[in-house]
Amino acid sequence: MTRTISSEQVPSSPEYRHLSTISGIGVDLRYATPDNFVGRDLYSPLDCAWLHVDAAAALERAVAWLAQRKPGYSFLVLDALRPHRVQEQLWDALEGTELRMYLADPAKGSIHSFGMALDITILDPSGAELDMGTGFDDLTERSHPALERELLARGELTEAQVANRQLLRDAMAGAGFVGINSEWWHFDCGDRVQVRATYTRVL
Repeated sequence: MTRTISSEQVPSSPEYRHLSTISGIGVDLRYATPDNFVGRDLYSPLDCAWLHVDAAAALERAVAWLAQRKPGYSFLVLDALRPHRVQEQLWDALEGTELRMYLADPAKGSIHSFGMALDITILDPSGAELDMGTGFDDLTERSHPALERELLARGELTEAQVANRQLLRDAMAGAGFVGINSEWWHFDCGDRVQVRATYTRVL
Protein backbone atom coordinates (compact mmCIF):
# COMPACT_ATOMS: atom_id res chain seq x y z
CA MET A 1 0.00 0.00 0.00
CA THR A 2 1.48 3.33 -1.07
CA ARG A 3 1.97 5.84 1.75
CA THR A 4 0.31 9.20 1.12
CA ILE A 5 0.26 12.70 2.54
CA SER A 6 -1.67 15.77 1.44
CA SER A 7 -0.03 18.65 -0.40
CA GLU A 8 -0.88 20.85 2.56
CA GLN A 9 1.32 18.64 4.82
CA VAL A 10 4.43 18.87 2.62
CA PRO A 11 5.89 22.09 4.13
CA SER A 12 6.00 20.52 7.60
CA SER A 13 7.42 17.16 6.42
CA PRO A 14 11.19 16.48 6.70
CA GLU A 15 10.95 14.35 3.53
CA TYR A 16 10.77 17.42 1.26
CA ARG A 17 12.91 20.42 0.42
CA HIS A 18 11.73 23.70 -1.07
CA LEU A 19 13.32 24.64 -4.39
CA SER A 20 14.29 28.01 -2.90
CA THR A 21 16.86 26.17 -0.75
CA ILE A 22 18.74 24.94 -3.83
CA SER A 23 21.24 27.47 -5.15
CA GLY A 24 22.09 27.85 -8.82
CA ILE A 25 18.63 27.20 -10.25
CA GLY A 26 15.77 29.29 -11.58
CA VAL A 27 12.16 28.26 -11.02
CA ASP A 28 9.25 28.81 -13.41
CA LEU A 29 6.58 26.24 -12.57
CA ARG A 30 4.49 26.25 -15.74
CA TYR A 31 1.48 24.52 -14.15
CA ALA A 32 1.26 27.44 -11.71
CA THR A 33 0.65 29.69 -14.75
CA PRO A 34 -1.57 29.48 -17.87
CA ASP A 35 1.62 28.68 -19.88
CA ASN A 36 1.00 24.94 -20.26
CA PHE A 37 -0.96 22.64 -22.55
CA VAL A 38 -4.14 22.92 -20.48
CA GLY A 39 -3.97 26.73 -20.58
CA ARG A 40 -4.79 27.38 -16.92
CA ASP A 41 -3.13 27.58 -13.49
CA LEU A 42 -3.49 24.11 -11.94
CA TYR A 43 -1.47 24.66 -8.74
CA SER A 44 -2.74 27.77 -6.94
CA PRO A 45 -3.23 28.10 -4.03
CA LEU A 46 -0.80 25.20 -3.47
CA ASP A 47 2.96 25.83 -3.39
CA CYS A 48 4.41 23.06 -5.57
CA ALA A 49 8.04 24.23 -5.56
CA TRP A 50 9.16 21.16 -3.62
CA LEU A 51 11.17 17.99 -4.22
CA HIS A 52 11.80 14.92 -2.13
CA VAL A 53 15.10 15.38 -0.28
CA ASP A 54 16.70 12.62 -2.40
CA ALA A 55 15.78 14.36 -5.67
CA ALA A 56 16.85 17.74 -4.25
CA ALA A 57 20.29 16.34 -3.41
CA ALA A 58 20.56 14.87 -6.92
CA LEU A 59 19.61 18.23 -8.44
CA GLU A 60 22.39 19.86 -6.43
CA ARG A 61 24.83 17.35 -7.95
CA ALA A 62 23.55 18.25 -11.43
CA VAL A 63 24.01 21.97 -10.65
CA ALA A 64 27.63 21.30 -9.65
CA TRP A 65 28.23 19.25 -12.81
CA LEU A 66 26.88 22.02 -15.05
CA ALA A 67 28.77 24.77 -13.23
CA GLN A 68 32.03 22.90 -13.67
CA ARG A 69 31.59 22.13 -17.37
CA LYS A 70 29.60 25.14 -18.60
CA PRO A 71 30.33 28.13 -16.34
CA GLY A 72 27.59 30.73 -16.54
CA TYR A 73 24.91 28.23 -17.55
CA SER A 74 22.17 27.29 -15.09
CA PHE A 75 19.04 25.18 -14.74
CA LEU A 76 15.44 26.36 -14.97
CA VAL A 77 12.97 24.06 -13.19
CA LEU A 78 9.66 23.89 -15.06
CA ASP A 79 7.90 21.36 -12.84
CA ALA A 80 8.79 19.46 -9.67
CA LEU A 81 6.30 18.09 -7.14
CA ARG A 82 2.97 17.61 -8.93
CA PRO A 83 0.23 16.57 -6.53
CA HIS A 84 -1.80 13.51 -7.46
CA ARG A 85 -4.96 15.64 -7.61
CA VAL A 86 -3.34 17.75 -10.37
CA GLN A 87 -2.24 14.63 -12.26
CA GLU A 88 -5.90 13.60 -12.26
CA GLN A 89 -6.88 17.00 -13.70
CA LEU A 90 -4.32 16.67 -16.50
CA TRP A 91 -5.49 13.12 -17.25
CA ASP A 92 -9.10 14.27 -17.43
CA ALA A 93 -8.18 17.22 -19.67
CA LEU A 94 -6.75 14.81 -22.26
CA GLU A 95 -9.64 12.33 -22.16
CA GLY A 96 -10.38 10.89 -25.59
CA THR A 97 -7.10 12.06 -27.13
CA GLU A 98 -3.88 10.28 -28.09
CA LEU A 99 -1.98 12.80 -25.96
CA ARG A 100 -2.61 10.71 -22.86
CA MET A 101 0.50 8.76 -23.88
CA TYR A 102 2.47 11.70 -22.45
CA LEU A 103 0.99 11.30 -18.98
CA ALA A 104 1.26 8.67 -16.29
CA ASP A 105 -2.15 7.16 -15.58
CA PRO A 106 -3.15 8.47 -12.13
CA ALA A 107 -4.19 4.92 -11.24
CA LYS A 108 -0.48 4.03 -11.38
CA GLY A 109 0.84 7.42 -10.29
CA SER A 110 3.25 9.94 -11.76
CA ILE A 111 6.77 10.03 -10.30
CA HIS A 112 6.19 13.80 -10.06
CA SER A 113 3.60 13.05 -7.36
CA PHE A 114 6.33 11.51 -5.20
CA GLY A 115 8.58 14.57 -5.56
CA MET A 116 11.01 12.37 -7.47
CA ALA A 117 10.75 13.80 -11.02
CA LEU A 118 11.73 17.08 -12.63
CA ASP A 119 10.83 18.93 -15.80
CA ILE A 120 13.87 21.07 -16.47
CA THR A 121 15.83 23.02 -19.05
CA ILE A 122 19.04 25.07 -19.23
CA LEU A 123 19.56 28.84 -19.34
CA ASP A 124 22.53 30.40 -21.12
CA PRO A 125 24.65 33.09 -19.39
CA SER A 126 22.24 35.80 -20.59
CA GLY A 127 19.32 34.01 -18.93
CA ALA A 128 17.72 32.78 -22.16
CA GLU A 129 16.48 29.20 -22.46
CA LEU A 130 18.67 27.03 -24.71
CA ASP A 131 17.02 26.12 -28.00
CA MET A 132 15.85 22.52 -27.59
CA GLY A 133 13.90 22.40 -30.85
CA THR A 134 10.54 22.63 -29.08
CA GLY A 135 9.16 24.38 -26.06
CA PHE A 136 8.12 22.67 -22.84
CA ASP A 137 4.95 20.59 -23.10
CA ASP A 138 5.20 20.40 -26.89
CA LEU A 139 3.37 17.10 -27.19
CA THR A 140 4.64 16.14 -30.65
CA GLU A 141 7.26 13.74 -31.97
CA ARG A 142 9.78 16.60 -32.14
CA SER A 143 9.99 16.41 -28.34
CA HIS A 144 10.99 12.72 -28.39
CA PRO A 145 14.65 12.03 -27.53
CA ALA A 146 14.21 8.55 -29.02
CA LEU A 147 13.54 10.07 -32.47
CA GLU A 148 16.33 12.67 -32.58
CA ARG A 149 18.47 10.92 -35.21
CA GLU A 150 15.46 10.59 -37.47
CA LEU A 151 14.37 14.20 -36.84
CA LEU A 152 17.88 15.40 -37.63
CA ALA A 153 17.87 13.46 -40.89
CA ARG A 154 14.54 15.03 -41.85
CA GLY A 155 15.76 18.51 -40.98
CA GLU A 156 13.21 18.93 -38.17
CA LEU A 157 15.93 19.37 -35.55
CA THR A 158 19.38 20.95 -35.90
CA GLU A 159 22.69 19.61 -34.61
CA ALA A 160 22.81 22.54 -32.17
CA GLN A 161 19.38 21.71 -30.76
CA VAL A 162 20.33 18.06 -30.27
CA ALA A 163 23.63 19.11 -28.65
CA ASN A 164 21.70 21.28 -26.19
CA ARG A 165 19.45 18.36 -25.30
CA GLN A 166 22.49 16.14 -24.88
CA LEU A 167 24.06 18.65 -22.49
CA LEU A 168 20.89 18.53 -20.38
CA ARG A 169 20.84 14.71 -20.45
CA ASP A 170 24.53 14.47 -19.52
CA ALA A 171 24.13 16.84 -16.58
CA MET A 172 21.08 15.01 -15.26
CA ALA A 173 22.42 11.49 -15.87
CA GLY A 174 25.64 12.37 -14.07
CA ALA A 175 23.53 13.14 -10.98
CA GLY A 176 21.49 9.92 -11.15
CA PHE A 177 18.44 11.08 -13.08
CA VAL A 178 16.90 8.97 -15.85
CA GLY A 179 15.33 10.52 -18.96
CA ILE A 180 12.38 9.19 -20.93
CA ASN A 181 11.88 8.55 -24.66
CA SER A 182 9.04 11.01 -25.28
CA GLU A 183 9.94 14.28 -23.50
CA TRP A 184 13.40 15.92 -23.60
CA TRP A 185 12.58 17.93 -20.42
CA HIS A 186 11.47 15.10 -18.09
CA PHE A 187 13.78 13.22 -15.72
CA ASP A 188 13.01 10.67 -13.01
CA CYS A 189 15.22 10.44 -9.95
CA GLY A 190 15.96 6.74 -9.85
CA ASP A 191 13.85 3.78 -10.91
CA ARG A 192 10.13 4.61 -11.17
CA VAL A 193 8.98 1.13 -10.07
CA GLN A 194 11.07 1.45 -6.91
CA VAL A 195 9.86 5.01 -6.32
CA ARG A 196 6.21 3.96 -6.52
CA ALA A 197 6.89 1.08 -4.13
CA THR A 198 8.92 2.90 -1.48
CA TYR A 199 8.23 6.67 -1.51
CA THR A 200 5.25 8.70 -0.26
CA ARG A 201 2.71 9.96 -2.78
CA VAL A 202 1.52 13.53 -2.37
CA LEU A 203 -2.22 13.92 -2.89
